[in-house]
Amino acid sequence: MTRRVAVVIFEGLQILDAAGPIAAFEIAERYVPGSYALEVRATGGGSVTSSAGAGLLAAPLGQPTGFDTIVVAGGEGTRSAMYDETLLAWVREAAAQARRTASVCSGAFVLAAAGLLDGRRAATHWSRAADLARRFPAVRVEPDRIWVRDGAVWTSAGITAGIDLCLALVAEDVGEAVARDVARQLVVYYRRPGGQSQFSALADLTPSEGRFAGLLAWARENLGERLDVERLAGHCGMSPRHFARAFAAETGVTPAKAIERLRLEAARARLAAGPAPLDRIARDTGFSDADHMRRAFIRAFGQPPQAIRRLAA
Repeated sequence: MTRRVAVVIFEGLQILDAAGPIAAFEIAERYVPGSYALEVRATGGGSVTSSAGAGLLAAPLGQPTGFDTIVVAGGEGTRSAMYDETLLAWVREAAAQARRTASVCSGAFVLAAAGLLDGRRAATHWSRAADLARRFPAVRVEPDRIWVRDGAVWTSAGITAGIDLCLALVAEDVGEAVARDVARQLVVYYRRPGGQSQFSALADLTPSEGRFAGLLAWARENLGERLDVERLAGHCGMSPRHFARAFAAETGVTPAKAIERLRLEAARARLAAGPAPLDRIARDTGFSDADHMRRAFIRAFGQPPQAIRRLAA
């Protein structure tokens, strides 16, 4: 069974957001001949200039029918592509007929503008997650995820995360053994250490400026204490309801999620620093116990604390 894959590009794309998925599917095709037929499509077709100045050749959008998988690239060009009504209409119609639709990095903005992410969980590059949440409030943005699958729609974070996502697509299509072979050929992890979290997103919760910079710095120094919405709001001199709305609008995450992420990052650093017992680390970083911390690690990183410690050794 040959699966037609359309990689959708536009002026100003990040070239690796297209090249990574193309390479993953191309190598999978080498291992399992007849598994994939790749096509690069763009509004108008022809040579499409990336943000680096290098060009990619693309066919015109054409008929949005007969595709198994749609992959929309990302990059600075999405700031214009998300207003390209011809492109959006094509993506919308192609996705309605395809088995699945995916985006790499800020390609999520194109899917969101086409209405394909309404009511769905989605990932994008951590630096643009808050903007995605502000522009498209119907999208449930998960800013610390490498990739997210919600039904037939898959979204991923920046550049190499698009390869992670495509390896998962290959595994679903032709099996994990082939996906592992593709990863080895690309010299990337099949399942990278740290699971499904963008570690950069954790660091981004401690900005040097902004309305809540002081609050986040204070919270980081007091993770072992009770840090519920009421206390955080009181620290800012705001009502809990107003604080929760304002905080989510500025940071892209809820206050509870932000505190959990800060605790996870602190606990991860403690695990790497030495052999302290898990119960003590959990208590010092604000988790109720080691089991609670373990569940949070698996949700965020895809691995328990012991595995993270082994990787850091």
